Amino acid sequence: MTPAEMQFQTESSTEQKSQRPLVAIIGGGVSGAGVAYHLLKLAGNDAPDIVVFEPRPMLGRGLAYDTVDPAHRINVPAAKMSLQPDDVEEFQRWIEANNAVRDDPEAARENGQLFPRRRVFGDYVGSLLQPFLKSGAITHRRATVTAIRRRRDGWVISDDKGGLTEADIVAVATSHPPPVAPGRLAATLGDHPRFIADTTKPGALEVVRPQDRVLVIGNGLTGADVIASLARNGHEGPIVAISRRGLRSRGHAAAPQEPFGDFIADPASSAVALLRKIRLTIRQAAEQGLSWHAVIDQVRSQGHDLWRTLPVAERRRIVRHLRPYWDVHRFRIAPQVEAVLDAAIEARRLEVLAGSVADAKVEGETIHVMLQPRHAGERLERTFDAVVVTTGPAHGGILQTQPWLGELGREGYLVLDPTGLGLACSERSEAIGANGQVIPSLLISGPLARGTFGELMGLPQITEHTVFVAREIAEKLKEAATR
Repeated sequence: MTPAEMQFQTESSTEQKSQRPLVAIIGGGVSGAGVAYHLLKLAGNDAPDIVVFEPRPMLGRGLAYDTVDPAHRINVPAAKMSLQPDDVEEFQRWIEANNAVRDDPEAARENGQLFPRRRVFGDYVGSLLQPFLKSGAITHRRATVTAIRRRRDGWVISDDKGGLTEADIVAVATSHPPPVAPGRLAATLGDHPRFIADTTKPGALEVVRPQDRVLVIGNGLTGADVIASLARNGHEGPIVAISRRGLRSRGHAAAPQEPFGDFIADPASSAVALLRKIRLTIRQAAEQGLSWHAVIDQVRSQGHDLWRTLPVAERRRIVRHLRPYWDVHRFRIAPQVEAVLDAAIEARRLEVLAGSVADAKVEGETIHVMLQPRHAGERLERTFDAVVVTTGPAHGGILQTQPWLGELGREGYLVLDPTGLGLACSERSEAIGANGQVIPSLLISGPLARGTFGELMGLPQITEHTVFVAREIAEKLKEAATR
């Protein structure tokens, strides 16, 4: 017996095993909490034991909705956000019933829409799970998973609190990976006191001083949030926001609109054909007095069926060439954040550039950066006091973000999706291993399943996917019980 086998045998003597099937969910944000919630609703009296591994004190918040920054707001009107796909206004009713925006007069817009602070949505999700936590139907394991080992038809999960949990089914519901700074930039600025490579860390922006010259690398939602947060913190210095195409996240339509168009009756078979169809439909919408928002909303709502019809090569082409344009139209910024950016641009305090960072050097605490504009041969040298990385999730590095994910990858149970958007999984959201085999007892929930399911970054689609994963788990448990 090897030392590893001896250690595993010793660890196994303390593992937890229920008489009922046990489902372990790794990650307690919306993707994980939603699976637990809907699984209990679907299974009824036949519900399994459910353990959710989440180090945060409250289930339902996760990375996205755990922020305490008052500048961070939901990017979708409250009336369109809910943990219940068949009751999209539940969150708004919860806000009204709990007077949840009483200390936030900026939440309500002139058109009646609500854009509360992001943490409020986390409170709402947590409130839905609270009865199940009190009854013991869900166990919140406040621990970080350190290892997962295959055992017979199930899994044994180790955590940093010394626990061992034997599970019949595991759902991976972790967040997408943090951004990765360009290699040369990270090497040059790694020790600089105002180089912020991960804005999700608490207090990350507090090192930026009011008059600092700031370079923000990335123009998406995170970049917009950073600029809004800096403004709320009293920052008044100049900001340059740079991305390869210089595309800024768009805002919402002036008034609510119903989705417009149809992209699945005669689905496009290539990226070029899809782009042409979207452009044509936008022109048709304009003839009826509708903006592009209605068309993009329809593409999003039909995204899964549309994505399934596309060959993998065309999916890759979309990710490589069209994704930046899709992201800035699909993932819209809250009106409050948009107003901050517009004011900064009007005051000439914010400059948005299309290009990339070519090089950087440090003199004392001053950062000299060589910028390469997208459509110019000559480089620009700019001087900054702080650099913030907001380039979006580094999907290609997901297996390196946590040891247990890397271990499952090395053992052949997890591989990256060929589109580079997350983890490979089947149409039943089951993990696909290194040799193409499906792992029926290992499921992927949320954004990490995006490569297979397409649109899985916005909340409506994430909640729909949690119901789907919960239903798949319920069916698997039912099949196992009849064997």
